[in-house]
Amino acid sequence: MRPDHLEIAAGPDLSALPPNVYSSACPSRRLLALLSDKWSLLILPLLKHGPMRNAELLRGVDGVSQKMWTPTQRHLERCGLILRHDFGEVPPRVEYALSPLGESLASVFAEIDHWVHAHFKEVQAAQDAFDGREGQREGQREETL
Repeated sequence: MRPDHLEIAAGPDLSALPPNVYSSACPSRRLLALLSDKWSLLILPLLKHGPMRNAELLRGVDGVSQKMWTPTQRHLERCGLILRHDFGEVPPRVEYALSPLGESLASVFAEIDHWVHAHFKEVQAAQDAFDGREGQREGQREETL
């Protein structure tokens, strides 16, 4: 038997409530976390070009390792966003493709990619300006000490 102070009270049934990513209790928050992963943001738009094999995906997204791709792929497949087709051949041949649900999300992510390309220099300039102001503040604090 567990001590009373460690007993976990059953929470309300949230399945009947509308999704609310702003609520920490909402299960949709976990999906948002998965989707905001940088590898998901890069892989889904890449698959808009059609089915790809594992090595093609790894080459297409510079910096992703097999170690990082495998759990991302499994999460995306589990959520119904990508489809894995094993041809049952030797040597093994597996392809990944977007599901219809993944197609709709990949389009949204592609728009984010376009926004990043269009505004990267503006964001970088804002960061440089901020860092310059913060550096001035640090210099002023040192002078007063």
